[in-house]
Amino acid sequence: MSFDLDAYLARIALGARPSPDAEGLERLQRAHRLAIPFENLDVILGRGIRIDSASVFAKLVTARRGGYCFEHNRLFGDALDALGFTARPLLGRVWLMPVDTADRVPGQTHTLSLVTIDGQDWIADTGFGGSFTPPMPLSDGAIATAPDTAFFRLDRDEVHGWVLSRDAGGETGGVFQRQYSFTLNPAWESDLLMGNHWCATAPASRFTQSRIVSVVLPKGFASLTGNVYRRRAGDEETIAEITDPRVYRLRLSMMFGIDLSVEEISAFEAFPAH
Repeated sequence: MSFDLDAYLARIALGARPSPDAEGLERLQRAHRLAIPFENLDVILGRGIRIDSASVFAKLVTARRGGYCFEHNRLFGDALDALGFTARPLLGRVWLMPVDTADRVPGQTHTLSLVTIDGQDWIADTGFGGSFTPPMPLSDGAIATAPDTAFFRLDRDEVHGWVLSRDAGGETGGVFQRQYSFTLNPAWESDLLMGNHWCATAPASRFTQSRIVSVVLPKGFASLTGNVYRRRAGDEETIAEITDPRVYRLRLSMMFGIDLSVEEISAFEAFPAH
């Protein structure tokens, strides 16, 4: 398909086209994350997830919905290509698992982008729903600080290639948690399709088990997991359980920019008293 770059830039509220350099990459990724939410609601509604370029553009740009990693990074990769960046997809293993499964090696159920700028490789990721990671140079010990002050570190790993870790307490917190690992092996289209299929259909996938919505804020993060709403802005955090479907629908629209019908909200069967 022919990528409609102007429509994409309008969707992410980025007036000027970013230049194909490190600063442009950071601007593009941040604008994308601020504008397009992470969400799996179509999985819960039984609609399935298609990750070809045309389907992803129609959903995330034209229909102004969100998506999960295979959708976000397909769209972002197409935008990078249209802007003259050199980029290709990678596959990753997400390590955010329950304690009783922490010794298991997770499958390759995440995707991100490897971007090469003036001979230097960078990782960029618009589809990791739990946090915002700025683009980082592919360098052992590379560090980055997110707008919400979370601190990230990238390390080489003898077994898993590269590991991205996050310290929610900032640079001085010192308690890092692995987010995901990845290698530089080619991620073929068949690999992406298989990873997406598992995420969207497997009973063990977190995306088939719970409604997950999140969005990056200028200095924080907001999420709606099941019926629990959380919002961080600077040092302030709000946590609330939503028990009214009308409030849930309004919150989806006002905070996350997702407009669902009354019938779609009812299909979640999350508010039996109503």
